[in-house]
Amino acid sequence: MTNAGDLSESAPIRLASDAVMQKAGAENFSVASRLLPRRYRDHLLALYGYARLIDDIGDLAEGDRLAQLDWAEAELDRGLAGNATHPIFVRAARTAVACEISREVMMGLIEANRLDQRKRRYADVAELMHYCSLSANPVGRMVLAIFGESYHLTDSLSDDICTALQIIEHLQDLAEDYQVDRIYLPAEDLAKFGVEEKMFGAPIGADELRRLVAFEVARANELIRNGRPLLRLLHGAARLAVAGFIGGGLAQIDAFAAANFDPLATVVKASKWSMIEHVARCYLGSGRGSGENLQGAA
Repeated sequence: MTNAGDLSESAPIRLASDAVMQKAGAENFSVASRLLPRRYRDHLLALYGYARLIDDIGDLAEGDRLAQLDWAEAELDRGLAGNATHPIFVRAARTAVACEISREVMMGLIEANRLDQRKRRYADVAELMHYCSLSANPVGRMVLAIFGESYHLTDSLSDDICTALQIIEHLQDLAEDYQVDRIYLPAEDLAKFGVEEKMFGAPIGADELRRLVAFEVARANELIRNGRPLLRLLHGAARLAVAGFIGGGLAQIDAFAAANFDPLATVVKASKWSMIEHVARCYLGSGRGSGENLQGAA
């Protein structure tokens, strides 16, 4: 069994600090736009590194992942007390203290990855929403805190947006997750559309699966629509950052429609120009975003 306490000194290269931070440019939803002032970018990247490392422990680490997540919790506590040793935790803890991000919010990502080690299926939407409240929603609250905009109303609107983005990511990763025996889409939805689990392993999505994906994309679109008033509460850099997340999600929704809601046959990923267009429309307040393209799978 891997000794989780040794992770800061003997982590696999893919979990080491430099390797984790190099993944920043590959994310769907940019966390550190170069248009933002440096002080915000530094904090966003610090939290990106933390979130990425926790996810890598939960998904990629060799040995006892639960033990390593226990180490992560202990290292987080050491960081908040000013005593962390792993550079990613040192940096993230400094941001958490400076931006008044609570331990509870930081712990959400660790708890989500603990859940991933124990749970492989989700019975209904309520279970999926609970998972998203740990895996995705804390990220939005961290971002708002960096800009000094985290309070009850903004957090609530951000939660809808982040849950939508998590659903979109699950849809993109259907085949990959199935290969490691994970299905995040609610079992009740699979039953509703007549989808059997073995369909996730096919090279092309069956009609039933594509209708299920279209349904889940529509759910994500509705959540983004619910959370979009957040933009009107923000200004300047904060609005730009949140527009980046929303615009990225809307661009991905368009990409699913263009792919006929089949993430098995092709990698569903929005183009850079589509993202730029949606981000600009969100930031400037013009256009209604996606939704018009959601006609369902043929």
